[in-house]
Amino acid sequence: MLETIQRHQAALDTAIKALHGRTFYAAFPENPAPEIYGADADRLGREAFDALRHQRFAELRQPNPEQWVGQEESPYEQQPLGVKYPFFSPETLVQRAQGSFDAWRRLKPAQRAALLTEALDGMRSRFFEIAYATMHTTGQSYLMSFQASGPHAADRALEAIAAGYEEQTRFPEETTWEKPMGKYNLTLRKTWRAVPKGVALVVGCSTFPTWNTVPGMFASLVTGNPVIIKPHPKAVLPIALVVAEVQKVLAEHGLSPDICQLAVDADDRLIAGELAENPAVKLIDYTGGSHFGEYLEGLKGKTVFTEKTGVNSIILDSCADLDKVAQNLAFSVSLYSGQMCTAPQNFFVPVAGVRVGEALVPYEEVVQKLAEAVRGLVANPKVGPHIVGALQSPATHERVQGLAFVGGRTVLAPGAVAHPQFAQARTCSPTIHEIDAARIEQFSQELFGPIMLIIKTRDTAESIHLAAHLAREFGAISCGAYTTDARVKEQIMDEMSLAGTPVSFNLTGNIYVNQNAGFSDFHVTGGNPAGNASFTNPEFVIKRFTWVGFREPV
Repeated sequence: MLETIQRHQAALDTAIKALHGRTFYAAFPENPAPEIYGADADRLGREAFDALRHQRFAELRQPNPEQWVGQEESPYEQQPLGVKYPFFSPETLVQRAQGSFDAWRRLKPAQRAALLTEALDGMRSRFFEIAYATMHTTGQSYLMSFQASGPHAADRALEAIAAGYEEQTRFPEETTWEKPMGKYNLTLRKTWRAVPKGVALVVGCSTFPTWNTVPGMFASLVTGNPVIIKPHPKAVLPIALVVAEVQKVLAEHGLSPDICQLAVDADDRLIAGELAENPAVKLIDYTGGSHFGEYLEGLKGKTVFTEKTGVNSIILDSCADLDKVAQNLAFSVSLYSGQMCTAPQNFFVPVAGVRVGEALVPYEEVVQKLAEAVRGLVANPKVGPHIVGALQSPATHERVQGLAFVGGRTVLAPGAVAHPQFAQARTCSPTIHEIDAARIEQFSQELFGPIMLIIKTRDTAESIHLAAHLAREFGAISCGAYTTDARVKEQIMDEMSLAGTPVSFNLTGNIYVNQNAGFSDFHVTGGNPAGNASFTNPEFVIKRFTWVGFREPV
């Protein structure tokens, strides 16, 4: 164990330094280049993924399953993956987790952090395999699948490990306490323990099965809590590969693999609620719809971390180059067909138009520029299919196709995006609808998928007011704003910060409102209904354990 700690201590120290500096840091390269990962890495990863299909997933060290289940389907092929996973009842999973608790909690934080960092090394060796698994469960493009489920997810996991390690070592394990009493000193020996809360549950989502799962997973593990990972039934394989690597490291060091278990739904039995309500489950991380998230937040005796639905806005006031702005926003809307929690939905445009330099570009021209930018991007056969990807769920496709607004108008209708490799891919180009600002009920909820709403406002002040109101009342995870006026910028910052929503200003080029960087950007603030937690800030880890002190006379 000492050798393992020494091998990973430098990486942990660097990660902690990055947490404090908030400057660019990436422990895992995001470019899937052969010179970084090896000339055969992509081919071997694809072959490994193909070998898993139509087979039982036998890598998990979870014996004696009750049955084998699996219901994943490739959005690119619209055919089942055929992977089967071991199913266990919630009672069995919780009992096994409880049985592993004592050995795991008694390790020092440095030991747990080193073991988990070693598991990330194993995950790194499977980035390409995980990429293909992500692609064929979520519909993400190949590059996004590689980056988001591989290097970016691993960075977020390391971030959680580093934050948890730092918080558990912030205070000394023991000290001699002396209080002067005049003629003598009162002397006590004081010791402290960071005590984990118990069994943890992580409920994953269908669109980002590793990126959204590993922060809570590794934050609970590093703080000494055994974890049960319950992925979305349509996106199991990517996180199953990660769990397998964690279990492998645990077993190699003589620890029970039950410290980190995979829990899958049976075809006729969804188990997330049963697991969440089990009295032994003390910690819950959740990504997904608000209805189930609010139910989890209301459970008594649980510490719950949620990321739920939100209504993300773009505020258009003024800019230097409207064409560059339109191209940037078209990419943001089209990226992964709008299936990102940070994707913009509501675009607030003043009725008088947008000021560009000294000129005022009329409202209709602004709308048409946005539509043309979207149309041009998705119609480009070399770019469009690889940006748009495929729709994870048929329900999303049906929602986009059937969308209509009373009193509104359709600016750009949805259409299919032909994929050069997968003729059966379930695709849909972004649709654009115009809505009057008075019809707030039409744009005050998240419309998941490639949906862009243009809201005509009286002026920028109304745009800011509506964006902030929606964030406060219904939640928002991101906001984009374009203005060359310092006073308007300050007003946006003030209003949106009170609404608990980060703002990206004046983005053009190759940086987009959708993106969040590990070790620098706090993902979700916990300050509005879109979620009650933020990874990775200190609260994200310190609520997973408690400090308990002991004292006695010397």
